[in-house]
Amino acid sequence: MAGASCHSNDSLQLPPSLCCNTYSVCYLSESAQWCRVAAGVGEERSEAVSYSNSDCLMGSRLCNQLFHASYVSGAFGTEWSVKYNQQEICALKGSTVFMSGTLTHPGGLRVTEVFWVIDPALNLSWPDMSKNPDFSGRVEYLGDEQKLVSLKLRDVMKKDEHEYCVRIKTDQEMQKYLQRPGVRLTVTELCVEAPEEVTEGETADLTCKTTCSLTDPTFIWYKNGRPLTTKTIKNNQLHLQTVSSEDAGSYSCAVGGSQHLRSTAHSLRVRYPPKSVSVSISPSGEIVEGSSVTLTCSSDGNPPVKMYTWFKGSTPVGEGKTYSIPNIRSEDSGEYTCQSRNDLGERRSTDLQINVLYPPKSVSVSISPSGEIVEGSSVTLTCSSDGNPPVKIYTWFKGSTPVGEGKTYSIPNIRSEDSGNYTCQSRNDLGERRSTDLQINVLYPPKSVSVSISPSGEIVEGSSVTLTCSSDGNPPVKNYTWFKEGETSPVGSGHSHSPLQSGSYYCEAQNEHGSLRSAPVPVVLSGETHFNYFHS
Repeated sequence: MAGASCHSNDSLQLPPSLCCNTYSVCYLSESAQWCRVAAGVGEERSEAVSYSNSDCLMGSRLCNQLFHASYVSGAFGTEWSVKYNQQEICALKGSTVFMSGTLTHPGGLRVTEVFWVIDPALNLSWPDMSKNPDFSGRVEYLGDEQKLVSLKLRDVMKKDEHEYCVRIKTDQEMQKYLQRPGVRLTVTELCVEAPEEVTEGETADLTCKTTCSLTDPTFIWYKNGRPLTTKTIKNNQLHLQTVSSEDAGSYSCAVGGSQHLRSTAHSLRVRYPPKSVSVSISPSGEIVEGSSVTLTCSSDGNPPVKMYTWFKGSTPVGEGKTYSIPNIRSEDSGEYTCQSRNDLGERRSTDLQINVLYPPKSVSVSISPSGEIVEGSSVTLTCSSDGNPPVKIYTWFKGSTPVGEGKTYSIPNIRSEDSGNYTCQSRNDLGERRSTDLQINVLYPPKSVSVSISPSGEIVEGSSVTLTCSSDGNPPVKNYTWFKEGETSPVGSGHSHSPLQSGSYYCEAQNEHGSLRSAPVPVVLSGETHFNYFHS
């Protein structure tokens, strides 16, 4: 853009004090008013003198001729110019922008004021932008006014998109300059372009987009606020080769040097089948028979898991996120798993072992050897019980009398007096229980065989006498044989015997296990003589 200059030249026959500029706009320098022509309206206004449109138009044409002649011929000395370092700037919203140019002006002039204006084609009054309230506190002019002109604009925003031009004033009122075209500022924001949702195993690309082209940007990516260093980043794109559930999160991007100016976050959702399936139990700790427990299935899946199946071992036992066992029994002990399912698949948890604690139950006693127990043999009693924790204390009772400790109780060389009812009491940390009775019946041959006489006292000749044989044996004695001392042949059989002659008599008792004879008992059947008899 060429500058504006006032200059007189008689040969061009300009109206008095007419100044001209390169926008085909004429204006009057002394008490004049601007007049509108094809290119627009000038900068200063005065009402004292008025020129007709035809005069103004003629003056504009003459100005153009004069300016061209002066500019080309160098009539003003060194040419006016501002060479901008950049004429197109793309900046991030919120960043700081620098605009600069190198100034050249005709010799003999002293620059008195340099400032920047915005959109000079729209506002021909060309005000200093630093005085605009929209830029308050954000504008700073830098550089050497004679050569380098610079603008620092902080915290740029969308409404700062304008054409920025340098305006120069000198110590000569008619020597002013505005360089067009200026610097065109475009303000952009970063945004992430990516799919809203991907399925695990697929590929996904996230793009950091702008509305204009930044100068040699280095893109930085963030996930959940933390910089990403392990992913493939190419230009403005983040490439996720094989998406996993761990890639779900909030992604944003920034440009190197302006890391504080991040894009708005983009939430990437990843669809995946259930994982991290686990089972918890409440209440925790020991589980005692009779209590109630609840199993809860937890899993991670997208879409969320809606179908849960419970297994005990390989057998399905329930549905739903929780599985309750009221009044739990020992038979409920075992391994439990939960299977979670969504639209993309299913997964089963690891086993949860339920160990139900209970006091002893099913307490019983066994005997070895089994079968008949004969006096003199050895027997062993063994206590069996079911308890959790296992039973460690066993107490043996004969009737109500404790007779031993331990899981087994042995009776070597068993005697008849060992017969009786035996029980075992089992105890663990949760309680005790006693078995039912085990009857021990010791078999033995007859013992304590004796004979009694009836009637006792005086025996009168001719009266009747009865001898009775008594014995202890198991099984009971059923065979009794009577003998008269001195004779080898039996004189009778049965439980009792009535002798007909005087003499000494004894009985022999016999069962399956042996026989035993009693001591002889004298019997006298004569006169008035009588004897007292005693058992042997």
